[in-house]
Amino acid sequence: MRIAVKVQGDRVRLVPYAARHVLKYHEWMKDPFLLEMTASEPLSLEEEQQMQVTWREDPTKATFIVFAHDAGDEETEDEMAGDVNLFFYDDEDVANCEIDIMVAEARYRGKGIGREAVLLMMSYAVVHWKVHRFYCKINEANEASLGLFRKYVWFVSTLWMIRPHLACVGKDVRSGDEEAAKAELAAVEAQDEDDVDDESDTNEEDTGLTENQNRLLYLISLYTKPAILSTDKEEWIRKPALLVLLYEAIVSQAVDYDYAPASELVENKRKYFNISQEGKSDLDFLREEELLNGLKLASKSYQPVTCYQISEKGQELITKLGKSDKAPIHGMAYAPGTRNLLRVEWDGHEYWLVDNESGYRRVSSVTETETVSYVSSAYVPQCLRRGGRPTLSNAHRAHECGLSDSTIKDQLDEIITLNSVSLIVAEFIPFGANQLVQLNCNLGSTERVQGGFFTSVVDGNATGTQISVDPGLTSVHILDYSLTNHVNFEADIHYPEAPGVVQVETFGCSLTASGSCFYGMQVRRLPVRSPLVTVGVRQVEAIMDRIKDNISLDHLSRLLVDVQKDSSQIVDSVLSAYQRSLLGLVFMNEDSNRDKINLIIANEITPHLTAEEYMDKGEYENELKQVIGDTRAAFDISEHDTLIFGAFGLLIAGPNSRHHEPLLCSFLEYESMNLFTQNFFARVFIVVDDMKTVRTMIDVAERDPNRLSDIRRRLAVLSKEIILLEETLGFLRESLDDAEIPPEPPEQAGRALYERLQLGSLSTQLKRRVKDLEKKMDGARHELAVLNEMSTIFSEDRIYKQHEAIRYHTRSLCELQTINERSATTLQLIQVVLSGSLAFQILHQFTGDWSLLNENWAKAILNPLVLDNPGLWFVLSLLFWAAVATGLLFLLKTFVNRSQGVVTIRMTKQVPIDMKLLATFLRTKNISDESHVYDGNVKVAKVMWSEQFKKEWGGTVPTVQLEYDEENAFMLQIVISYQRRQANKQLAFNADELYTRLMQELDAAKIFTPATPQRTPSPAVEDKRAN
Repeated sequence: MRIAVKVQGDRVRLVPYAARHVLKYHEWMKDPFLLEMTASEPLSLEEEQQMQVTWREDPTKATFIVFAHDAGDEETEDEMAGDVNLFFYDDEDVANCEIDIMVAEARYRGKGIGREAVLLMMSYAVVHWKVHRFYCKINEANEASLGLFRKYVWFVSTLWMIRPHLACVGKDVRSGDEEAAKAELAAVEAQDEDDVDDESDTNEEDTGLTENQNRLLYLISLYTKPAILSTDKEEWIRKPALLVLLYEAIVSQAVDYDYAPASELVENKRKYFNISQEGKSDLDFLREEELLNGLKLASKSYQPVTCYQISEKGQELITKLGKSDKAPIHGMAYAPGTRNLLRVEWDGHEYWLVDNESGYRRVSSVTETETVSYVSSAYVPQCLRRGGRPTLSNAHRAHECGLSDSTIKDQLDEIITLNSVSLIVAEFIPFGANQLVQLNCNLGSTERVQGGFFTSVVDGNATGTQISVDPGLTSVHILDYSLTNHVNFEADIHYPEAPGVVQVETFGCSLTASGSCFYGMQVRRLPVRSPLVTVGVRQVEAIMDRIKDNISLDHLSRLLVDVQKDSSQIVDSVLSAYQRSLLGLVFMNEDSNRDKINLIIANEITPHLTAEEYMDKGEYENELKQVIGDTRAAFDISEHDTLIFGAFGLLIAGPNSRHHEPLLCSFLEYESMNLFTQNFFARVFIVVDDMKTVRTMIDVAERDPNRLSDIRRRLAVLSKEIILLEETLGFLRESLDDAEIPPEPPEQAGRALYERLQLGSLSTQLKRRVKDLEKKMDGARHELAVLNEMSTIFSEDRIYKQHEAIRYHTRSLCELQTINERSATTLQLIQVVLSGSLAFQILHQFTGDWSLLNENWAKAILNPLVLDNPGLWFVLSLLFWAAVATGLLFLLKTFVNRSQGVVTIRMTKQVPIDMKLLATFLRTKNISDESHVYDGNVKVAKVMWSEQFKKEWGGTVPTVQLEYDEENAFMLQIVISYQRRQANKQLAFNADELYTRLMQELDAAKIFTPATPQRTPSPAVEDKRAN
């Protein structure tokens, strides 16, 4: 078909197939893969040229070459990507045509070139040839083409039928209307899916899923895709990013889920996220139905990472979805006004939804936990009390919640409620008897007025008058204590809340420590023996408008976040700096958000069901996950009491639940140590990774001369971390060894609970894990020793190479100095000769032309020798020259010989001196060189002189150099240089005589003062001299 237009898209230009394209097309069709996928036979170049002419003249064929080319200048052969064709074979219905696409160049596959070319070709056919139905024939093995057409077609027998939903066409680029063409193409692409959905709404099929599940599956399909070819990449979405998008979908009302705050790790930082347990449950359901694929891998911090991808079965299912399901997801997943998917990015503190192409960027509120109003009273289990006054109750203030507000944005669906709720949040903190004694002293337990306000702020100016601190002080009131064993107290946090929110929170805190510490007295052991910090134990009086009973788990989940955060603040305000440093190390300086174990005790749960009915993988289980994490098991320990285990704690509900507090506290003790062990284990591997990094730095240290200081700094940090980790592990091991398992209760419910808690198994598992950690710490310590040795070897090798280089350069300088001395001596002789020649010339000017030959007696002697026998005179001249040269050489050798034989004595004599007497002594010397180095507190002086009386030194004078510290009046070094060959052979001094003679002279001047005990030169001076 003769066509004289070029169709321009955003990234693609369609050009009619011409003779100039045949050579490149012929090269494409030599590829066996393309021949198989297009069901073609190989042709010769001449046949290809003839085929091009035939196709151009055939009115039933329209062939365009696809160029990966932007609007603008002429296309080049290198931009040829493939071809697209239309075939009008149906004579009865010219509105039907077959379409095919071939992306021949591998580098252009998977980049959207084929998709845009197909859209351009169809749009052109719809407008210019009134085509309303397209079909194509695809090889079953051609997964790329199947994936391309899947969005626009449905499968009928062997044909893929495309619906006519395109309404505009790209313009002829020769007309100059390129911008309009781009705008129309963008409109085609923007309306593409909406138009398909409009038509598909009438044919929407039942997928067998709920509306939320359909939309969740479609959301995942936008961000993921399986690989079609071996060269393609699998695209997955990470679970944290998906949970952020799911929260945004809830907020935008695209899906109807509840959410609640939960603690998650992000790049070793524990943050609270608004997570939908219902959404997570549907994710698990979609995986069970094989509509989603799951991928498990580990992050660089050794934390597990889960990723999701839509499966082929899921892709088939979403083709049945209509606009009613897709449009809400489009509204929250795309950047406003575009079809660009929003990407989830973490900046270290918050999640952002970003579209780099359009520049759109906004922060997500997924980490903004909502607050509720509540009134609570301090509650300490009776098994942890050792006398003292009872805790105070805030029940009289419960009515205040009814008039208060909250910051909850979503409409909550209440499924489960609790009556008479008590909360216990537990964690493990390294403690010891000495730490607990110090804690009791800090709290003022032994004082007349106990407790007071506390803060973790360190006073940097303890001698000042006033101090200012931020709000959030902790008020402590002691209940009971034993100096080395435990302390129980009430604590309040005085912190301003949001307007309208009422939070009356009083904690009952119980801190205990164990260990064999002998002080000459018998210490009675407590039932709970570990250094368990039972923090945030409270009796919930009211939440919002619910007073004591009918407490919603949705509200309770938000209260637990406050308990988790505030309990950390309370404990940190009374812990020692050493303990805070241990927690900061284990939790990567995110100890304020460290995870804890929750225990929820309720007198009644509504509705009251069997344990199996709560584990329904539906609304009941999802509701429970909000407060105890992923549920693990549920048991009926009696007819009225139910026990439910979760990832972050457990819930026990029933009229007899409070009778089991000793067993439950023992379980919390082991679970808190278990949680601490998990964090410790992850921290050890991070240290091991840091050591691997240091090893790599040492291996390549020679490339960077400044790397050694960085290596030493990192090794120092690693040494400190390993020492603290070993100490922490020691606390953990001792606590585990001293922990005691309570005896089995006699009643049936107690025995059932005892069996379900499996305290003995927990203890055995923890001991095994701690033993394994000890092995890993031993390995880490040995690795650190090896790294220190490697660093030392590298440092010594570097110093050795530096010394070798200095020695080589020094030797070169010495040799150069010797040569210079010889040259100077030679020059001196030459100067003597030249001066003699000058003197003779001057005399010649005064004596005129007088010569010895003018004398008669000389003529009688010299004429026969010079005039009559020139050969003899020449010989005599040579002999005279040799005699003079020999004399000069002998004189030069004498000078060189006398310049050698230097005796040098260097004495490091670090003794105190009298500066005044030294100054008096130096005034008697003829100082030839004097230098002073002032660098901060360092003042080092060097003086040099030559002695004046040769007879006193054996015929030549030595050169003496003194180096001393002016600031501290300390002698540092003495150097004597003595030219022994210039002295009288019989009177020349040797080294001992030189040393003795100089020391006698210095002692006579009384320069040295009597030594003062422990007096040494300044370290700064030593460093300066070393440099």
